[in-house]
Amino acid sequence: MSAADQIVKTEEPARPDSPTPVISWRRRWVNYLVFIPLVAMATGFFGTISLVCGVWDKSGRQQHAIASVWARVLLRIAIAPVKLEHAERLPVGVPAVYASNHLSYYDTPVLFAKLPFQFRILAKAPLWKIPFIGWYLERSGQVPIDQSSGRAGVVSLARGARTLQAGMPMVIFPEGGRAYNGELQPMLAGAAWMAIKAQVPLVPLTLVGTYELLPIHVYALKPRPIKLIVGEPISTVGMSTRDAEVLTDKLRGIIHETYTAAHG
Repeated sequence: MSAADQIVKTEEPARPDSPTPVISWRRRWVNYLVFIPLVAMATGFFGTISLVCGVWDKSGRQQHAIASVWARVLLRIAIAPVKLEHAERLPVGVPAVYASNHLSYYDTPVLFAKLPFQFRILAKAPLWKIPFIGWYLERSGQVPIDQSSGRAGVVSLARGARTLQAGMPMVIFPEGGRAYNGELQPMLAGAAWMAIKAQVPLVPLTLVGTYELLPIHVYALKPRPIKLIVGEPISTVGMSTRDAEVLTDKLRGIIHETYTAAHG
């Protein structure tokens, strides 16, 4: 594997064996009749408003504000209150790369609902080809990452670094996909590479509870409280992109330790 391939994911991760959660018939029907229709209606409603705003809002700021409201509505529907811990660690007035573990489809709503500032996400390029979703991603200024090859991925990350240098924070899931068993997966060095390239802090974010709320491939919400824990920002001043792997190992260690202490 080339150095470029180590920075961006080019293939699907291994899927470790894990037991399929047992879902009672009562929980299934509550989801089919209540939760899923409400989530779909909220997403369609706010998505339509966001697309309309995108006609005149080229900065993506209005669309981000709408996404924040959408996210809070989805969390209310799921009966999933979120506690933001150590908010004082969030860098004030400077761009940063925010790197989070990835457990569930609900991770993104949690981040949009609780991070108190504008940011952009790094998302897989194929999403840009999906009607409505792709239109929103394009008009709101999100950054696509091309995973067809390591070199294409580095070009995408360089685009993210330029977004940071322009003053806009970035959010990324370094695992490259949701955890299949609720455990922290190996991380790719893209988040660290972008932070070093732009010489901005790398901020660890640890989500706790979203896997239990909505595990991968399980379409049934299980209401529960969520935590979003902010780690101490890691300075990248003076680092070179050759340090990305070491910085990624440090990032993963912090998130693993935080998640273990909060979740067990």
